[in-house]
Amino acid sequence: MLRAAPPLTLALFLLPIAAGLAGTALPAFGYLPALGHTEVSLDAWRELMATPGLADTLALTLRAGLLATALSVVLAIGFCALAHDRPWMRRCESALAPILATPHAALAIGFAFLILPSGWLVRMVSPDLTGWHTPPQIVTARDPQGLSFAGGLVLKETPYLVLMILAASVQMRVRDLTASARALGYGPAAAWLFAVLPRLYAQIRLPVYAVLAFSLSAVDVALILAPGTPPPLAVLAMRWFADYDLALYPRAAAAALLQLAVVAGTIVLWRLFEIAAARLGRAIILRGWRTPAAEPVAAGAALGAVAAGVAAFAAIAGMALWSVAAGWRFPDALPDALTLDVWIRHLPEAGRPIEATLAAGAAATVIALVLALACLENEQRAALRPGTGTLWLLYLPLLVPQIAFLFGVQVVLVQTGLDGTLAAVIWAHLLFVLPYVFLSLADPYRALDPRFARSAAALGAGRVRIFVRIKLPMLAKPILIAAAIGFAVSVGQYLPTLFAGAGRVATLTTEAVTLAAGADRRVLGVYAVLQAALPALVYGLALGLPRLMFRNRRGLL
Repeated sequence: MLRAAPPLTLALFLLPIAAGLAGTALPAFGYLPALGHTEVSLDAWRELMATPGLADTLALTLRAGLLATALSVVLAIGFCALAHDRPWMRRCESALAPILATPHAALAIGFAFLILPSGWLVRMVSPDLTGWHTPPQIVTARDPQGLSFAGGLVLKETPYLVLMILAASVQMRVRDLTASARALGYGPAAAWLFAVLPRLYAQIRLPVYAVLAFSLSAVDVALILAPGTPPPLAVLAMRWFADYDLALYPRAAAAALLQLAVVAGTIVLWRLFEIAAARLGRAIILRGWRTPAAEPVAAGAALGAVAAGVAAFAAIAGMALWSVAAGWRFPDALPDALTLDVWIRHLPEAGRPIEATLAAGAAATVIALVLALACLENEQRAALRPGTGTLWLLYLPLLVPQIAFLFGVQVVLVQTGLDGTLAAVIWAHLLFVLPYVFLSLADPYRALDPRFARSAAALGAGRVRIFVRIKLPMLAKPILIAAAIGFAVSVGQYLPTLFAGAGRVATLTTEAVTLAAGADRRVLGVYAVLQAALPALVYGLALGLPRLMFRNRRGLL
């Protein structure tokens, strides 16, 4: 039975994406029998190319996506280069948990509360330093250049990349490599950059590509922080898909395929940049340059990473404060008084979105855990060694833009009568939950000392008993952490909920993004806090339950 787990998991990955891409590609080339289009044509592409402002849309998409990714990578690398030998570095994982648990949309809402002309940053220095008694007439959020959009993405992606670097560092002899480089005269940061990073980057390349693909095609963050006219390409395609005029579907499908081409082309360009940077670094090392400038550059990047972390925590605190503010007039730095009135009035309305969020997150996470554990157990019993191809397959749903295949998935769901159901939403969430759960669980599972299982087998225990009585208890903590990550990923899904739910399944994320268009900030704060609180609660349980379960077995904590 375990042998069926890998092909079943691959089918869950590949079939929806393949069917979704086909379901998007056919209308893009004029074939959509449901609307009477049965002949292949390029009309949709001609209409797309004739769209006013398309060049500005593409420029905004590339500018914001590349800026957010480049900044996130530089800040994360600079922070790790400067802090790799600090005793507190390993504890960063716990400190980053609140930011990692907060969905992109909730963090974007908090970031908007922070940087708006009437936001917290301006209030903290007004009117004493600015002289402003009313909000200034400047554009800080939804700016035409997409800088606030890129900034909102950096808040979330920088901690994620720091976490990926920390995880990859465990498998390397960082201390030995940096000590050797320091003995040759390199500074602390330069030693890490020239001795550790070249080997480590190969392990974080796919997470970087996933960040690049998400930054180029994010819709929920773009709806909150990106300009409305022209919008990023993914938002433009989504508007056409959501339009009542069905004649726009072929054009929307063409835009979705163009989004896929933009992401694929940008990943290729990023790879060429990696090759050029590697050659430059190798030339610097071979010439013996000690690059003293690396120290201040790394310090500046680390400072930027810390600033991004502080801004993220301030964004979370800001939306929590708005949700309990009785009144908060400009330019007051703090509310007049605190009250729970808004929570009492609007919490009953949020009941159904909370139920749908919990149900979809719990179901997708449990299914993902079962599949991941079955694949890993089968891998050990069959003595398999997964290669690079397996990693690429796992990252496939994260590298292909959601907008490029979710429309096709929706077409399949409509044909099977499953669209608009909770089951369809769970299935759509599973596509994105499963990779994160598997990647979180794979290293701890493979690192478990095989002598425990051999000792149990020598005492007569069967494979099932060893799995249930030995492996699962010993891996309880990483399993719970993987479940918490999977649940957080599910809570943050916007487009999969929108397409698979067909507008009939509302979650906290879809409600928060809808309210971001112009609702009362206090109401929006309530939904944003709820959206962030559920994953944080699950993270807390994941960290606390092992301490309770194994309070008399310190070695299992």
